[in-house]
Order: sequence, then structure tokens, then C-alpha cells
Amino acid sequence: MCGIAGWVDFEHETGAERAVLERMTETMACRGPDAEGLWLDDHVGLGHRRLAIIDLAGGRQPMSAEVPSGADGARAAVVLTYSGEVYNFKELRAELAARGQRFSTDSDTEVVLRAYVEWGAGFVERLNGMYAFALWDGRRQALLLVRDRMGIKPLYYHPTPGGLLFGSEPKAIFAHPEAAAVVDREGFCELVAFVKTPGKTVYRGLREVRPGEVVEVTPEGTTTRRYWQLEARDHTDDVDTTVGNVRDLLEDIVARQLISDVPLCTLLSGGLDSSAVTALAARALAGKGAGPVRSFAVDFVGYAEHFRPDPVRDTPDRPFVHELAAHVGADHRDIMLATADLMDPDVRRAVLRAADMPNNWGDGYTSLYLLFRAIRGHSTVALSGESADEVFGGYRWFHDPESVNAGTFPWLTGPHRSDGHTLLRPDLLRRLDVDGYRHDAYRAALAEVPHLDGVSPRERRMREVCYLHLTRFVQVLLDRKDRMSMASGLEVRVPFCDHRLVQYVFNTPWAMKTFDGREKSLLRAATVDVLPASIAQRRKSPYPATQDPTYEEALHEEVAKLLANDAPVMSLLDREATRTAVNRPVDAVSTDASRRQLEFALGLAGWLDADDVALDLS
Repeated sequence: MCGIAGWVDFEHETGAERAVLERMTETMACRGPDAEGLWLDDHVGLGHRRLAIIDLAGGRQPMSAEVPSGADGARAAVVLTYSGEVYNFKELRAELAARGQRFSTDSDTEVVLRAYVEWGAGFVERLNGMYAFALWDGRRQALLLVRDRMGIKPLYYHPTPGGLLFGSEPKAIFAHPEAAAVVDREGFCELVAFVKTPGKTVYRGLREVRPGEVVEVTPEGTTTRRYWQLEARDHTDDVDTTVGNVRDLLEDIVARQLISDVPLCTLLSGGLDSSAVTALAARALAGKGAGPVRSFAVDFVGYAEHFRPDPVRDTPDRPFVHELAAHVGADHRDIMLATADLMDPDVRRAVLRAADMPNNWGDGYTSLYLLFRAIRGHSTVALSGESADEVFGGYRWFHDPESVNAGTFPWLTGPHRSDGHTLLRPDLLRRLDVDGYRHDAYRAALAEVPHLDGVSPRERRMREVCYLHLTRFVQVLLDRKDRMSMASGLEVRVPFCDHRLVQYVFNTPWAMKTFDGREKSLLRAATVDVLPASIAQRRKSPYPATQDPTYEEALHEEVAKLLANDAPVMSLLDREATRTAVNRPVDAVSTDASRRQLEFALGLAGWLDADDVALDLS
């Protein structure tokens, strides 16, 4: 996994601007701590920071190939700067070698490069993996930006008069003198609406390559093409066949994603998703005579001993984590965190810088960053159970009729709502029309949903709900996981985002997804034989949040300082609401929404204090 950056500019010769490309690339040193590479020509610059995972010696980038260009014997360069993993690279390599392509490394990077040389831009449809890359074709004077089907790896671009700038993170693009980090009215709505509109960002002029999209830039202009998106297909398999197919897919996916030339582990929470990945990984490793599987879990000091159920969590993770680890013989370690860790100013600044904007889940980001930082001391690659809830219908609001039929994004409803922005001034929200922005985003999302004829209203609605999660909500989670992991140079893989599994399960009827009367019926049935009964039957429990009252006390103190010092962020916050939140009695099991008010206010304050961020809400 790596970080990429660069530009194409057909109006100016930029080959001498090495210092600019170095600055852009250096912003992502944490994404690629092992090596740096630059490649420049008259109108193009490509930068790369490498985290070495496969072929440690031979996978340096940018990687180039000299290919014929025209009938006169001339040759041109095809150059790739690539972030990600292609899990079927060995099969592709064999096919390409049979077609005459020659390889000088064992890396999947060279397979991607040679696949383009052999098959042209259509080669992306052959890739299985998580990736984001830029490819310069000197024969055609064309730059291609490509992102994986589910948007696991990020890729941004900023149009310019002569082409565009691109990078794995916004900060790379803003290191170029032609781009500035300005947040306007639409961007601020995108920030606070919590809808994650595909292609949009919170910054003016900055775009995100959509999942499953190719952006091509030539002297004639910029075009975009979707090479993959969810499709509506008739599902003709019965329940037993469907369960069997899900199991077969999962075994193949996990086995593919265990390929690594560096130490690998799993993230284990004791829930169904991460336990299934860990158990299948343990079996796959044992089948190769390897193992044991290494696993890590996040925990909080005193959490298990003093746990109290809250509106979305019935049980603490630790007993289930340890039971699963013992069940599969994992080499397991708990990463214990305290309030002092979560409130460390340096850690909070690192999280904000990694995310490039305030987040919606407070300690859900900070603890994840600390977990990944600790894991990086032992492993370079981790497998995660992320996205199983979106694929199989695991969140509690999937099963709450009020949320399902609320006429908006389900995660913005009920006690589980993922919206911590209620401390913002009501008149500001009205002036910006945040509610209207959400409504328009919701209607646009519904208009994309592919449907089948002749289905019941219930089935039609649940297809919409699943689509909203697979194209909007999951993007927030994948971005969080990417930013917090790559800030520590850790690669996190997400088996449940394999597009074959996503497409197959998307088209299973809702009654089949819940055939045993529970959430995630298909996943439970497909993996029940490798799990302890207690974990197979455990109710969905979200990523843990500390219940230490000293954490909320610390939040109150920090927000009180914003009020007392009349910090710049107070121009956006409702003073009375903020004062009420600060004076609210501390509850060890306060709802996520109430605590997120304070966490978001602090994040917004830190973001606005950064010298390189400007607000223009006029």
C-alpha cells in the first residue's frame, strides 16, 4: 500500500518542477515509509511513496515500460504510480506471460502495468483487489486515474486549466501552488450532512474519483467512465445454495488476501464479521502449514470489568475476543487504551491531519489510530471485518421499520443516529440549507438504485436501503480505516468488499438475508461451523467506545476552553447549546450522539486553526 501524487498539464512544460512534486509526495510519507520515487516529463509528473508488501526489492515506483509508438520504430513510455493490491495478479501474470509479456520483477505493480500495455484501458475490468493508481501513456499523451470498484483506496483530483492535479489524499494536492484548501457552502454541507456523496469532497474544486471509475485526461479534455457498479439481477439460488456460494467466495477471498511478503494479522472484535475472517484465515494458514494466525483487538482500561449496556451495545468485546482466539489457536494481543491516550494533543492532531477534516465519530477515529499504530510494531498487513454489515444487512436500523421508512438515510434516524453536529448555529444550518442538501443527496442516491420488475414494495425498499449503505455509508467507514491505518504505515485489507461477494449478496432477496429471523443470516450460516456458538449468535455490537467518565469530563473541559477563549470556531457554534452540553452531567454511558457533539466541536476547532484551511460560507 502506498501514496501517489502528481499532475498532467498540457499548457505548460512542468518537467523541471521536481521540487513541487517532492513536496506533494512528501505529504504522504506515512503512507509509504519504505521508499520514494519521482518521474517527470514535459507535461506530466508522477510521485510515489512506497509501503513494501509484495516483492520488497523489485516493486519500486513509478514503474515504466518502453513500448512501440507508431510504425517508424519510435518508442514511448508507459508509466505507473500505483497504490493497492491486486489479489489475482498471479493468474494475470501467467496469462500475460503466455501472450508474450516479459517481467523483470515479482510485484503485482508490474502486472498492472503490463496488463495495460497488453489490453489497454479495458484491463481494469480484469483486476480483483483494492487499488488507486495513475497511469501515463506517452503514446497517446493520456493520463488515466483508476479507483477500485468499492472505493477501498482513495484517489482525489483537482482540475486545472491545462489538466489536473491528483493525490491519494487532499493534502498532497494542496501542496501544489495551484490548489488551495477552501471550504465553501456546498463543501460545508457535505461535511455536516453525513451523506458522503460519491465524487464530492468538502473542498472547493477538489473531486474524488468515484468507486469503479476511470478518469482520463488528454489534450482534448477530461472524461470519466464507470467500469463497474452494482447491477440488479434475478437471484435463482435457494437458501442452501446461496449459503454454500457465500462460503466458497469467502474462502477464496480470504485465501487470496493472505498473500504477503511481510507479517500479517487480523483485526478481531469478537463479533461475527471479524471472527469469521479470523477463523477462515486460521484455516487457510493451517492448510498451507503456516500459522498460527496473529490477531489484535482494541480495548479500554476498565471497560470489560465495568461495562454497562448502552443503546447499541449489549456486551463488551473482550470475552468473545478471547474465546475466538482460543477457538482458532490465534496468537492474540489486546491493545489497551486509557483516557490519557485518547486525549493526547499530539494524537488528536495526528488524527485530524490524517483525515484532512473533522470526523463524525470522535474516539472511534482516535482509538482506531492508536490501535493501528500499536499493530504496526508487529505487522504490516491486517485483515478486517469491515463492510460485512453493509453487505449482509447487519446494522440495527436495517431491522427498525421507523428507520427503514423514514424517507432519508437510515443512519440519520433513531437513537443510533450518526450525526454529531447539533451544536452548530441553527441559523447557519438554515442559511446553508443543510436539510435541503441532505434531501437532494438522498433523492439522487435513490435515482441510482437498480431495480427488478415485479417485486414487492418491501423488497424494493430493502434493495434501496442496501444500496444506500454500499455506496454511501460504507465510504465513510472505508475512508476512516484507510486514513487511520495509513497514518501508521499499516495496510488494512477488507475481504467483505470483494466485488464478487458484494454483487452476489446485493441481489439476494431480503427474506433470504434474514431467513433465520436475525441480521446477517447468510454470513452466520456460511461460517457457523468455524465459530463458537456464542459468537455465531452474538447480536451486532458496533466498534467500541470508551465508557470511562474521565474521557467525557476531558471533552467537557476542552470545549469549555473554546467558550472561555472565544475561539474562532465559536462563530459557527450555538453558544447556549454548547454551554448546555458542557454543563451536562457526565454519564459513563452517554449516547454516542451526545458525546459526538463535543468531539465534533473540538475537531472543527482544530481544523479551523490550521493555517491551510479557509472557510468561505458567503
